[in-house]
Parts: sequence; C-alpha cells; structure tokens
Amino acid sequence: MIIPATDGTPLFVQQRGEGHPLILLHGLGSHSGWLDVDLAHLAGTRRVIALDSRGHGRSGRPANFTLADHVSDVLAVMDALGIPQADVMGTSMGSYVAQALAIAHPERVSRLILVVPKASGQTSGTAALMARHEDELRDLTPQEVQAFLLDRMFAPGTPQAVRDEVSRRTADDHVTGLAQTPEQADAARRALENFDFRPGLPHVSAPTLILSGAHDPLNPPPAGAEIAALLPHARQEILAHSGHFPALEEAERYRALVAAFLGEEGVGWAVAGA
Repeated sequence: MIIPATDGTPLFVQQRGEGHPLILLHGLGSHSGWLDVDLAHLAGTRRVIALDSRGHGRSGRPANFTLADHVSDVLAVMDALGIPQADVMGTSMGSYVAQALAIAHPERVSRLILVVPKASGQTSGTAALMARHEDELRDLTPQEVQAFLLDRMFAPGTPQAVRDEVSRRTADDHVTGLAQTPEQADAARRALENFDFRPGLPHVSAPTLILSGAHDPLNPPPAGAEIAALLPHARQEILAHSGHFPALEEAERYRALVAAFLGEEGVGWAVAGA
C-alpha cells in the first residue's frame, strides 16, 4: 500500500499478521523487501509493518531530505494505520531512525530492537567505509563499488551461499529499478550526516535489545555497547560470527534472540551497567 507522508511523499508500506504492532525499518540503500525473512518469521504472532524509507525502494525519492523526515514518515504511517504505540526494530540506518523516534516521541515506542546500530556519526557508516577505500573505488562503476563494499561487510568465514544471496538481492534491485541512482544514494547518505543521540538516550524508557556483529566494519560492537550504557533498560548481544548482516549470517541465533525479546514484557530489566 501507499501512505502519503506529511509533505506528500509517497511511502510504500507492507503489512502482515495480527496482534501488537511491530514496525521494521531497513538499512541504507535497501528497502522493505530486504526484510522479507523478518516479515515472514514474525507475522505469525504480531502485526508487522515494514516501510520503504523515503529515498529508497518503492517510496518517493526527493532530492533532499533529513533524518527528521524519516522520523516524521514513521509517525505518518503509524497515524494512518491507527497505531498509537508499537515495538520498533531498526537495522543500521533503521536503528538511527528508531533511536530518533524513541527520543522525540517516547510515548509511541513500547520496545526497541536496534540491529548493528551506532548512536552518533558525522557520516553514514557506508560513507566512512567509502572514504577509507577512496583510491580503490575511484575508477569503479556504481555496481562495482556496491559489490566491493558489500564484500567487506561480512564476517570472515561467512558461507558463500550467504554472500551470494546478498549479491543476488543487489542484482535484482538493479533489474527491478529498486536500486538507487548515484545521486539518490548521495541524498540518502546526506540525510545521515552529523547525528548524535547520546544526550537523549538516557531519557528513553523502552526496553531495548541491541544486536551487534562481532566483525561489523561499519557499526562495530563498541558502538552498540555505548548505546547500551546510555539507555536505562537495555542489553547488548554480540553475534560472534556476523559482520553487518546478522539476520543472514547467523539467522538462527538472530531470530531466537529477537523472538525471545519480543516475548518478554520488560519485567526485571536491569539498569545498563548495574
């Protein structure tokens, strides 16, 4: 379905299942189709809503937008679907949107799951990785750049089948038109410049699960640990055999951790660091 944002930008939204709502927010450069495993796995027990963030997938792609626009878009979807409060699960860029949402509108968030997150950044993690490999990327096509970066986001020893699956999804996006142009990718990265949630995180009361990949080159475990230390009710789990794609690299443990957390009511959560 299409839901208009407050500024009229069309937002593509998928919805499955019934029960307490869970909103899924994808990472930079992808779209809700990359969350199909989470949608299928979680829709059996709850109402799952996944949207293509503006600038991505089947949603509108303005030339300029901000992280605040992403937050407003989530609120617009919640309001349109009659959802006063939801659990929110964000991956990478989606974790930034989830944190910003929970800080600005804590009454709308019941629980948080932050997958491969960080709390601050001058640029997106992808932009930082590109800067570190600037010389190697200089003469590559956009598709070659994407393949180069993706290859460095996996843990050592990640099965070839997992790497091939990510490559297949990336290639499919180019065929179907869901991939971003270089200009659209730049706009999406600019929206993530110079954010810092650290002052606001201590005021977020929602129980939070943080999932970090031990070998993630973009948002490594210390970035997740910083969030866990600042949130009043949070715990971090490190997936020892994952990079930036724990949902694919360690699918069984990832799903078990998410399912166990969503089955809890937040009772008995210790203050981080206590």
